[in-house]
Amino acid sequence: MITWKLTLEYDGSKYSGWQAQVNARTVQGEIRKAAEEFFRAEVDVQGSGRTDAGVHALAQVASLRAKVKHDPSPEELIRGLNDHLPADVVIHHAEPALPRFHPRHDATARVYQYRISRRKRAFAKRYVWWVKGELDLPAMQRATRMIAGRHDFVCFRALDASRPDESTVVVVESASLEIEDDMIVFRIEASHFIWRMVRRLVGVLVKIGLGDVTQEEFAQLLNGKPDKKLDVASWTAPSSGLFLEKVRYPEIAKAPSAPHDARRRAAR
Repeated sequence: MITWKLTLEYDGSKYSGWQAQVNARTVQGEIRKAAEEFFRAEVDVQGSGRTDAGVHALAQVASLRAKVKHDPSPEELIRGLNDHLPADVVIHHAEPALPRFHPRHDATARVYQYRISRRKRAFAKRYVWWVKGELDLPAMQRATRMIAGRHDFVCFRALDASRPDESTVVVVESASLEIEDDMIVFRIEASHFIWRMVRRLVGVLVKIGLGDVTQEEFAQLLNGKPDKKLDVASWTAPSSGLFLEKVRYPEIAKAPSAPHDARRRAAR
């Protein structure tokens, strides 16, 4: 059994998220199909985390396990998988991994970015949220600085039927909101996120920018105290502007350094 660590990017616009589903087109499903066509054998594919329908990734991390006689070089594997993948899913890095490597359990942090456009766009509308109203950017930045730290994000969660007992407490390592010409880029890093948390944070930040939510009300939400006047769920930002930007791992999770030929002999 050979284990690989894959890093890939994808345009999630036409997919029902990352996780394989019955009768639905998913990124995990496409990678599994491409790998089975390449190896002509059954494979196991796991990801660092689920992305929702329509969400994109700049650097999703996945593990690929296959019991095969031919151990391809990283270049051969990348080329072979990409030849069988649709154009909107691309493997851009592959390396041998330890047999016990798990992209979700071994990850120490994940970084998401959300892109808000301040103008209408002809070409990038699938990758941004265009907010038509005038936004108070300093107010949004002040609110963003409140996000870092340990909070109960129960007000920002969507009920995940697969994880009904999941804790809503998350430690956010960093959060920032930067202006790049006519684009507003929100970034957030944490060890994990609860379902819809990032998109709902962005939705409330936009409401702050529009003057519909105060800093005090936002602080109340961050303290896990719901307010019936604040309909956070209905303010969920669209999936189009959300990207999984990076997944961090400890040094110990890196792949073996043995030469490719040595691995090939050891796998026999």
